[in-house]
Amino acid sequence: MSNRIDRANALIQKTIQDIIQFHMNDPRITSFVGVSDAKVTPDFRYCKVKISLTDGDYSKADEIISVLKKSEGYIKNKLSEMIKLPYTPKLDFVFDKNMQNAIRVEQLLKNLNIPMEENYGNSDETTE
Repeated sequence: MSNRIDRANALIQKTIQDIIQFHMNDPRITSFVGVSDAKVTPDFRYCKVKISLTDGDYSKADEIISVLKKSEGYIKNKLSEMIKLPYTPKLDFVFDKNMQNAIRVEQLLKNLNIPMEENYGNSDETTE
């Protein structure tokens, strides 16, 4: 991917994060909503925005995505005011399950009862 698109993705991600945190007054959107990724098409017409929840409460994910989709016009308007792009892309908000999956894997690993080997890494053993 080109540097231009990479820079645009990073800028869009940061700007949408700022819009959600500081400009939206919807009580359903908490401070635990984050933008984990933004991918704009090369023609700047469409952008997939991945939303993550940092508090671990994934029961509200569908509601938050719904609120963001309904607020797309407002977010696009703010986005066009804050940054200059060839086009203001149509935003497609999706829930990023990577964070949820990582937390689940971490919990599963913690629940495994794997005994530590007593002499693991111990190089003081003598061989005679």
